[in-house]
Amino acid sequence: MTALGTETALPRPRRHRPARRLFLRWPVVPVVAPVLLLAVPVEFGNGSSTSTNVSVSDVASAFLVLFCAVRLLRHRSRPLTPAAALVLGVPVIGLAVATLTADDPVAALPGFVRYLQLFVLVPAAVVLLLRDAGDFRVVAGSFVVLAVVQGAVGVDQYATGTGASYMGSDVRAVGTFGPTDIMGMATVVAYGLVVALAPALRPAPGAPRWLRPVALLVAVALLVPLVFSFSRGAWIATVLAGLVVVLLAGLRTAVRVLAALIAAAVVLVGGFGVGSQLIAERLSSITRVTDAPDQSVTDRYTMWAAAVSMWQQEPVTGVGLKGFPAHRDGHASLGLSSGSDTAGAGHAYERQPLLSPHNMYLLVLSEQGLIGVTALAGSWAALLVGGVRRLLGARRTRGFGGSGGSAADCGLVAVGLAVWQAVDFLYADIGGPSTALTGIVFGLIAWWALAGPGPGTRFAGARIPEQA
Repeated sequence: MTALGTETALPRPRRHRPARRLFLRWPVVPVVAPVLLLAVPVEFGNGSSTSTNVSVSDVASAFLVLFCAVRLLRHRSRPLTPAAALVLGVPVIGLAVATLTADDPVAALPGFVRYLQLFVLVPAAVVLLLRDAGDFRVVAGSFVVLAVVQGAVGVDQYATGTGASYMGSDVRAVGTFGPTDIMGMATVVAYGLVVALAPALRPAPGAPRWLRPVALLVAVALLVPLVFSFSRGAWIATVLAGLVVVLLAGLRTAVRVLAALIAAAVVLVGGFGVGSQLIAERLSSITRVTDAPDQSVTDRYTMWAAAVSMWQQEPVTGVGLKGFPAHRDGHASLGLSSGSDTAGAGHAYERQPLLSPHNMYLLVLSEQGLIGVTALAGSWAALLVGGVRRLLGARRTRGFGGSGGSAADCGLVAVGLAVWQAVDFLYADIGGPSTALTGIVFGLIAWWALAGPGPGTRFAGARIPEQA
């Protein structure tokens, strides 16, 4: 016992605890690196929309897979559970069949490697490297950082008239991706917006009080570059994903957040007249896809019809990976143009060939047939259903504030990204530097969908107690 008046020795407070926590999360650096490296401008020549161009982010994602493999061997960690291995590994079947049955298997090999990278190896590496919800939040936060950087560049491009060419003016926001990857910035910003919605709706337990308003402010701010991207597919996917996330967070929260987003849109477009004429024209074009479609819509429908025709020719195995460009002219109608015009954002005028149907499901169907589309789309559907079930289970059993729901903010992010990707694949496919993010996104989705129900989460690998 201590005498009266004698000071009791107390443990020293850990002043550097946040820095120490960040240091302890160093294994997620290889997961974050491919995301942040997309802020580095990448120059591709003609045909940059194809899926075989290699960017700095692609190299980083390859290192991610290698790092994960070495770490597993060094620590002799248990591999994926049977369920996780099945969900993540089943696409290999369709990919292998489509490669072997292609007209030129050697030419199809780069496509096999690309699909394997994006939908099998990188997602599996992310699942195995993320140890807890804290690691998940670090990776998700990197998406927001990238979105803010690319969005700021895009807004500047619109304001200064230095963006990609759109309707005769260089006002289309494309970030550092350039006019040959006009979906790049829209994809990145949409990812960041969906991720920012989660802490704005349901912050993680113990999160600082400023996180919610700041996250909501970031989400609203990211609407601006998303609008200036003039990407109809990204708009539709973001609206639907945002609605799902907001509704899953609760009715009261949904009403407040939707009111804030609608008010922001009204102020930006109606109050300040931010791009109102061009935006109104772009919005109205969505409803004219069958009445008076523009050339881009006509080309898209023509390529969709060509993809279906290829599948009808080879319904089981498809025409083979990388086979769409070679078979396109034999199945497309005369309404298809020779390519799309690209210019602006520091690039000279260039005619970019149309090498894919701009619909991921039809691309897989045409090149991989029923075997490939069943395996790949089935894997995606399993992840989406598993993610939604786990999120609803967390709400139903212990709520967002209990231990079972302590990582429910991660669930909102995962489900939101899954919905966004599922909708966006109706209007886009893999291609361009931003494609490197696809594997990371599916890894985050799989981490949530394949994890156990409690805070001591039994992930697709060994059981690791949550440190967040």
